[in-house]
Amino acid sequence: MTSPPTRPVLDIDDVVYDVAGRRLLAGADLAVHPGQSVSVMGPSGSGKSSLLMCIMGLVRPDSGHVTVAGQDMNGLSSRALAAHRRRHIGMVFQFGELLPELTPVENVMIASLLAGDSAGDAQSRSERLLADLGVPKTTATQDLSGGERQRVAVARALVNTPELLLADEPTGSLDGKQRASVADLLFRTPRAHGCALVVVTHDETVARLADVQLHLVDGKLAQVQEAR
Repeated sequence: MTSPPTRPVLDIDDVVYDVAGRRLLAGADLAVHPGQSVSVMGPSGSGKSSLLMCIMGLVRPDSGHVTVAGQDMNGLSSRALAAHRRRHIGMVFQFGELLPELTPVENVMIASLLAGDSAGDAQSRSERLLADLGVPKTTATQDLSGGERQRVAVARALVNTPELLLADEPTGSLDGKQRASVADLLFRTPRAHGCALVVVTHDETVARLADVQLHLVDGKLAQVQEAR
């Protein structure tokens, strides 16, 4: 007897989104399941950032639906949306968006504390994640290498055990060796943590590491090829 298919963590259904009279998303569709990774490529201005904002609920599409962890993001109030995002979505930005004056542990703890966890739980979980990711927890964040800072950013995105991990050009500011290390870490994460991963990138080498490669063309997501 075969097991029933898992529910997608992320389900984008016929999403249309216009900005200043320009159609950036024109019926985009995407389903991403637990343990699966997807890369999205496309030229600047093609709508990749708008796609991420729709997924996070930071903008509402003109039509269609974005469902994350079983919840239609369009149907939530601002307060409920923020709470759902904190608990179910982790985000890794291109430049990490860390606070340099804090330690790596403190930077990771912030996300846990904002989700309502106790300081003790937040600290122990943050320290375990940083140890797993090979980041020195006592070094000041401002003294870390670029690759180490991105590992801290990944730890912060994972600290609340999100079902969906998003990454926006996560290797764009790194050199070759650091880029490869961070990319390898990101694409091992879905299987290690049971989450779904969507990475927006301009780097074809990074994109090829995904289970599924997509290209945003004329507002639609078109599959390039199976990565492996």
